[in-house]
Amino acid sequence: MPAQSKAQQKAAGAALSAKRGETKVSDLQGASKQMYDSMSESELEELAETDREGLPDRKSD
Repeated sequence: MPAQSKAQQKAAGAALSAKRGETKVSDLQGASKQMYDSMSESELEELAETDREGLPDRKSD
């Protein structure tokens, strides 16, 4: 499942970094903290590796 916006891709990258122990979990906020708690490392990898080119800044509802 590729990321649907640049914001989602960035949040997934931050959560993935915390899952791997590269950053502190306490530094996470908002969507990245929710992603950290609810997604596996492989799911986060899939979102974080999405090419940002052509993605909107934020997903429109």
